[in-house]
Amino acid sequence: MHEIKHVAIIMDGNGRWAKKRGLPRALGHRQGVESLRAIVKASQKMGIKFLTLYTFSTENWQRPEGEVKFLMKMFKEMLVKETPKLHKNKVRINAIGRIDTLDSAAIKALDHALTLTRNNDEIVMTLCLSYGGRSEIVDAVKKIIEQDRNEHLDLDNLDEKTFAKFLYDPTLPEPDLLIRTGAENRARISNFLLWQIAYSEIYFTKILWPDFRKNEFIKAIDEFKKRERLFGRI
Repeated sequence: MHEIKHVAIIMDGNGRWAKKRGLPRALGHRQGVESLRAIVKASQKMGIKFLTLYTFSTENWQRPEGEVKFLMKMFKEMLVKETPKLHKNKVRINAIGRIDTLDSAAIKALDHALTLTRNNDEIVMTLCLSYGGRSEIVDAVKKIIEQDRNEHLDLDNLDEKTFAKFLYDPTLPEPDLLIRTGAENRARISNFLLWQIAYSEIYFTKILWPDFRKNEFIKAIDEFKKRERLFGRI
């Protein structure tokens, strides 16, 4: 049976959940927050130490302006409301992505959450914000070039282990399991953690994110434990 240390989730389906019910997309996003609460709680009970969430992608900026503004406002409100509870439960809030492109109010709330919870060690909840896997790799290359200009790195001996040190958060272990919800006709990874998931197990479910709660999460974990992980070996 495999130990599972790190789960990453593509939380897809908020808009479709609302549309099926004739509701505004905003209500789908709000319902998705309820699923987030449930999954964080379930992860802690199961001893999972890292939970990484695709919260807002670089591509999400292309959505209608009104929806983007709503998402920024909701994210800020969620942090203000949930951070004290997460802190009480010893959750460390982490964030990766092009954070400086976020709404200023969202950045302020995020900075407070990061500072307040930085010493917690029960579980690390990483929010991927204004995040794209390709962007992360490009930004890593830029960091390498910049450091080489200053320190003249030994680029001939640059390997995967060294390259990974230039990712947004080199301390995050690679995910054991990647879950994508709302995956009906969407069996793809949508530019998420492209470097890190090279050997992650991937679990697709048709369940839309607002309906993805504890029982569905346990089902994904149980499926993971049945799989044989070879990492390229026979």
